[in-house]
Amino acid sequence: MSSREKEQAIALSAIFQAAELVSILSKTGKVDNVNLQPMIDSILMVNANSTVDIYGGQWDYQSNLSAGRDIAKKALGKDRNSVNPDTLRYALSLVHLENKLSKTPEMLSSIGPKIAQIEQKKAHYDSVLHENMIASISGMYQDTLSTLPFRIQVRGDSRFLQQPQIANQVRAILMSGIRAAMLWRQLGGKRWHLIFKRKALLAALESRD
Repeated sequence: MSSREKEQAIALSAIFQAAELVSILSKTGKVDNVNLQPMIDSILMVNANSTVDIYGGQWDYQSNLSAGRDIAKKALGKDRNSVNPDTLRYALSLVHLENKLSKTPEMLSSIGPKIAQIEQKKAHYDSVLHENMIASISGMYQDTLSTLPFRIQVRGDSRFLQQPQIANQVRAILMSGIRAAMLWRQLGGKRWHLIFKRKALLAALESRD
């Protein structure tokens, strides 16, 4: 297993974790903050020294992305049918949407300053999960990715999705998924790898190094 494949596995785990969180939140109105926190943190990690640092560092990234890693292993392995279809759809949609973003340099260049502004706000709150922080990240998603022709259609319970706070959480999680998909692309990941490089990616996902 190459170091590049290990890093791709980390990005892939994060994509699937974001996809699963959106699926759960849209249907139940609740999400586990243990799985949510590292995803939201990752959005603000723009100058990380390594891929593992984006998701908590060498000692924490495995546990921080454990939910996503387990789903990614099922999706690429023999248990694909046990994965929630919406989770699969969101994961593939995140990769597709990020690809559209990568071809829109003006939008890409506008995201950096927006992240910097949100980073400055963090000092005023006790957690990146504060509703004002989530609302700011949601606003960034609305101002940028929501304006592209391709949009991710979130399915769920309208009783929850119509609540502004939950809608903000959904968009913030989608933003974290875009962050992961961007990392996946920067590491050389491509959509066809999910079919033709399954064995190597599975090996990397199953590694505990």
